[in-house]
Parts: sequence; structure tokens; C-alpha cells
Amino acid sequence: MGAVDQVTTRGRLERYGEALARDPMSASGLVREWMRTGWRALFAELRERQPIFVTPAFTVVTRFADVVEVLSHEEVFTVRAFGPRLDAALGGPFMLARDATPMNWRDKGLMQVMLAPGDAADVRELAGRIADEALDAAWPHGRIEAVHGLFRHVALGVCAKYFGFPGPDPQTLSRWTRAVVVDGFANFSGDPEIQAASVRAGAEMIAHLRDRLAERRAAVRAGQDAPDDVFARLAGTTLPAGTAVDDERIVINMAGLPLGFVESGPGAMAEAVEQLLLRPRALAQAALAAADPDPARFDRYVWEALRFNPFFKLLPRLCERDHVLAAGTPRRTVIPAGTVVLAAPASAMFDADVVAEPDEFRPDRPGHHRLFFGHGHHACLGVHPARVVVCETVRRLLLRPGVRLLPPPEGELVRSNGIFPDRFVLGLGAEGREA
Repeated sequence: MGAVDQVTTRGRLERYGEALARDPMSASGLVREWMRTGWRALFAELRERQPIFVTPAFTVVTRFADVVEVLSHEEVFTVRAFGPRLDAALGGPFMLARDATPMNWRDKGLMQVMLAPGDAADVRELAGRIADEALDAAWPHGRIEAVHGLFRHVALGVCAKYFGFPGPDPQTLSRWTRAVVVDGFANFSGDPEIQAASVRAGAEMIAHLRDRLAERRAAVRAGQDAPDDVFARLAGTTLPAGTAVDDERIVINMAGLPLGFVESGPGAMAEAVEQLLLRPRALAQAALAAADPDPARFDRYVWEALRFNPFFKLLPRLCERDHVLAAGTPRRTVIPAGTVVLAAPASAMFDADVVAEPDEFRPDRPGHHRLFFGHGHHACLGVHPARVVVCETVRRLLLRPGVRLLPPPEGELVRSNGIFPDRFVLGLGAEGREA
């Protein structure tokens, strides 16, 4: 960070204090805007000057140790900040909207078995095959609109083939996931129209899954072989008496799979690719690693690139009872019950107390410094298939010669709601072919 950046950054807390004196709630809005447009500068100042940042609307937690503490205490810092919206969309209790309840533990454990770590190699091959098909189709044109033409295309293909949930069609499934996830994680003002759209989309998705489950059961009774996908595994699982999962739980848990993947997976792909393309040296090294038989050599470039612009930068929690955060340190802060806490993994991954030379691009960083999949009770249960899909899609793209950013505005990564990638046109092959 240069001298100009330091001056700009140093002024943010002072500007916030001036706004707070005039209008407390507008001051919180100012912080939200900085998080959207200048999060690295804001978080850098907060880590140094006010690492547990209290505003009238929420408290932001920026240091690695404190973020991990928040995410490790699920009975204190709960998902009640967004959980009810997911329940409303799915028409019933959903495990990701619960903390340490019997239903949460049972359904989470069941779905971890369904999303077996041993599936990763096959899922990686599937994602690569879908990616190559999309890239082959785009190659003659010398360009690809990567968000929908590649990243979401792969994610929806994995939903269809591995999860066993293609939706009525990819476009409808994509519409359902966007509506529910926008309300759950980007509707900060509680806009009732966004909430209503989420409920409508969720109801359509659940009704569709009920019909598909009935069809699958009828096919099995007719002696037809079940496909080897997550939906078939879940529908065919027999559990001991007292622990059985009824059909409604099956349907709601199946609905949760695309909700946890169709937005975050392509979002991570888009952000990682942009960061690599902005760094010619890292891009060249990543392209060489992409050809290595050991995928781990390449994958680390994806994760290091994503650290510079994670898809989900904040994880919201609600403090259920008074809690002393960072006890025994100079940061010690009492978080009152009822406080909305925004744990910031994006900031934690730049905490110099934990992450060496955080502003440098270093693919050799240890895995436990990465917080892309959360931490603790609500860490991503589909981490094994998700991370291979993200990395393999990016790898197949970078195996193509001449992948590059196009001049703005066409080549800019366009996001809706300031979060969700919606358009990213990349050049392919020899420069000038896309003209």
C-alpha cells in the first residue's frame, strides 16, 4: 500500500466519526459503501486502529483470531441474522439456518456422507469436461462471456450430473438460486419485494423437488436402476428407527445444495480469474502449473488469487448473549446481546499477525490460513467437491492460450448487488481474433 493509499485510508475513521455525529444510521451506510468499493483499504485501517469496529447498526470483526473466535462459538454468535429468511424460502427448517440443534447435527452429518470426499476426483473430471465443451464452443469466436458461458454453466452442470438436480432447466434453477441467495445474504435493508421474490422462488424449487422425488421413488418401485448421484443416494438411504429423514427433509436438503454452490462457486471462479489476469507474473506461473499432473500445484494459485478478492467477504452472525471478544488482549470488547456481528474473513486473510507478507502474492501459504469455506460449526459441508470444481474450471480456462482481459468497459467484471458476478468477457487465443 503506497503513501497516497495510506493517507486515504487514514481518513476513513475520521470521516465516519463526522458522519456519526450528524446521523448515526447514515454513518453505518457509509461503512457499507466502503465495504463494497474499498474493502481492502477499510479493513487495513480497522485492523490497525479499531480491529473490533462498533457501529450503531453492526460490529465488524477484522483480525484473524477474532474472526475465528466468532465463527467457533455458534451458540453465542448464531446464524439468526439470516437463517429465518432461508427457512421462509424453503418452507421449513433448514440446517444452515440452525445452530447446534439435533436437526442441524443430523442433517449436516447426513449430507456430509452424501457429498463424499472420495467423489472429488470424479467431480473434478466432470467439471473439466463441461468446461472444455464450453471453451471449445467459444474458441472460434475468440472470446467467451465467462460468467454465464463458463462459470455458471459448469456449476449448473455439476448440479445436474452430480447432485442429480438439473431443475426444470438450467435457467430456472439459476433464477431460483439467485433470488433466494440475494435475500439471504445481500438484502441488507430487508426490502420486502426481494423477500417476496425469494419466497416465491423457494416455493417453486421445493414443489419441483417434491415431484422429482416422487418420480424417482416410482422408478425404483418399477425396477429401474437409480442413477449414482447425491439425490439418489439421499432418497435411497435407510437409517435406524428414530433417526430417519422424512421426504420433506430430503427435499429441503436437496434445495440447499444449489443454494450453497450456484452463486458462490462461479463467484469464486470469476474473482480468482480476474485477480490472476491482473498479475502477469502470477498468471504465467499458474499457466505452467496448470499443465502439471499434480492438480495441487495449480490449485494453490487459485486460492491465493481469491484471497485478494474473496466472493463472500463478510459472514453475518447475531450475538445471542453478552460476550467478551478477544479477552486477554488489548482488543478486548464486550459484544452486547442482540448485536449483528459481521465477521470478515476477507480481512482476516490479510492479518499480518498470522499471514506473512499479506500484501504479497504467495501461493505457498498453508491451507489453514484460508477462510473461503468458513470455519467452525457452519464451515461448508460440500467443501470437497466445491473446491475441485472451482479449481478445475479455472485450470481448463488457463490451459487455453491467449486468455486475457479485454479493454474496458467490455472486459470489466460486472457485478449485481455489488456481489454477484453477472458478466465478464475474456479474450481467447491470438489477440485481435475477438474483433
